[in-house]
Amino acid sequence: MSFLNDELRIASQIQSDLERLCADPDRGFDGMKMLSVLSGFLVETLLLFDNPEDAMEGAYARLAFEIGCEPYDGEMDARAVPPAHILDSDSECGKALARCAFEDWLDCGYAFHDLAIQILARNILAWEEWGFRRAETFRILIESTNRVMGFELAAQELCDIAIAEKMEIERWSIADAIAALSAIAGRRLALSLHAGQGAFFRGIDLPMHLDHIAYVMTQEATRQGIPAGSDWRFGLAANDTPVNAPLFLVRGIEPAARMFFRIANIRDLGDQAVGCAKAAGRMIALAASGEIPRIEPVIVKPLAMAAMTETYKSVCMESAVASS
Repeated sequence: MSFLNDELRIASQIQSDLERLCADPDRGFDGMKMLSVLSGFLVETLLLFDNPEDAMEGAYARLAFEIGCEPYDGEMDARAVPPAHILDSDSECGKALARCAFEDWLDCGYAFHDLAIQILARNILAWEEWGFRRAETFRILIESTNRVMGFELAAQELCDIAIAEKMEIERWSIADAIAALSAIAGRRLALSLHAGQGAFFRGIDLPMHLDHIAYVMTQEATRQGIPAGSDWRFGLAANDTPVNAPLFLVRGIEPAARMFFRIANIRDLGDQAVGCAKAAGRMIALAASGEIPRIEPVIVKPLAMAAMTETYKSVCMESAVASS
């Protein structure tokens, strides 16, 4: 009975925290943010399994049983799921919530995953009373969760590639690995925007899109133990200096990254940019955290930012030359 009471208490606290996180002062309740947060919560519990991707498919099957329907299988508006950087930010709130709740959990991790399924099902069914059809909500949850899992797998795999292939075999320094991952994040972002002519660099400020991806990197590094601060852009090159992208490092890691994204079926370049930025953030933490860091944070932060920015600018310049 005591365990059951604890489970009910934790479930109630999780629901209360979810509603608090997704409360909007103007609109009252942000349903899309709630789904993104829940996606992160679910992914965090899936990481308890040896094979999270297989467990994810099992979770969808169980959720379909709990809510009594399959996900909507028609065409979806591309705007149904938020942009990659927003999805990453909101889902990280869900991951943090799951980690916090798991600290109070008295049973095994798989039972905690079962609790997550029940919370998801209750919310999807409750929202139907507000006009959100369960099949469509389920489909959006799946799309969000697949992408969030993709961000996580990309961050893990790209860090492994940088360490096992580049640092241990090809003798790259950790600074090289950080610069390479940051650079391909900037490159993929610029390429993702090129079709819509959204990749540009004018003036002294970072373009909004680049600022968003840089934020993904800095927040990942901070979550992994790097002190927060405003020194990420210290010493960046002035706008009137020649572009100095680390193209040798980009060419060195690009084939392995491209192969991973193809195997993992992560096709969207914006999603790839987020995955690369998260990997760069984790490598920054590996280099600069602890009492005796390999590289001081004040050095590695602008190194990563410069690599991302300069490579983004180099793609913009290539596009401008090609279209002139």
